[in-house]
Amino acid sequence: MKTVSLVLGSGGARGLAHIGVIHWLEQNGYVIRSISGCSIGALVGGIYAAGKLDEFEQWVRAITRMDILSLMDISWSKSGLLKGDRVISTLAGLVGHQQIEELPIRFTAVAADVQHEKEVWLNSGSLFDAIRASISLPLLLTPHAVNGVVLIDGGVLNPVPIAPTFSDDTSLTIAVNLGGPMQVVALPEPKPAPAAAPTSVIHDKIGGFIKRLQPEKVKSLSPDWGIYDVANQAFDAMQGTIARQKLAAYPPDAIIEIARNACGTLEFDRAAEMIALGYRKAEESLGKSAKS
Repeated sequence: MKTVSLVLGSGGARGLAHIGVIHWLEQNGYVIRSISGCSIGALVGGIYAAGKLDEFEQWVRAITRMDILSLMDISWSKSGLLKGDRVISTLAGLVGHQQIEELPIRFTAVAADVQHEKEVWLNSGSLFDAIRASISLPLLLTPHAVNGVVLIDGGVLNPVPIAPTFSDDTSLTIAVNLGGPMQVVALPEPKPAPAAAPTSVIHDKIGGFIKRLQPEKVKSLSPDWGIYDVANQAFDAMQGTIARQKLAAYPPDAIIEIARNACGTLEFDRAAEMIALGYRKAEESLGKSAKS
């Protein structure tokens, strides 16, 4: 029997790929004995440890963009755009309020205490308190206090939290990194420009005169991103760099990588696609060893 310590990384809606990875492991004879998760990894991992992944998957596969908007409870504080209470209440309704120490699978959610510059391992107490702290993405969700300590998204300090599994007595440590190399998207071949219509000399002169009167447009060398896009891209780049360092310092037995541009942070309406991607990537990474 192949027992597994499963490390589930952070990365927003890309983390729905964790569901596909878990399905592949279960279908190929692996037994998950321990989960360490950060942000979306803590959410999926905690729900799986509670034995409610099927219910969560049915819900998230059915979610629409309008549903996502309805779950966004605006925060009027300066510490984040959303409070996150509606999301947590909805999930608690699906899963039930549970204590981490009573779960059948060992579980650790990783959050960040930025005031003291350290990561915090949450492996006891309320499951959804731990999840809420771990998913507190800066700018988007307000921080969450656990035992008097204000915590934010664990991906700030450790997007692939392997260290909590060091003392596990399992056969393998498998890490899922949601900050993998960007996938190349093939662009369509440009269509040839239509032939220019014949013009008169007078028309050319008038056109040139009008053009000289117009203010010169300055071409931007950067993509046309909004402030949220800039913050999101910066956070992904930061997490990707930290993840590579952590994985190099503490290499797991196997790594499953999901491209960091596989989907947007809040594109939870692409659940079916991400779950299938996780399953496929698990097969690519582990398929040969499972058959040997």
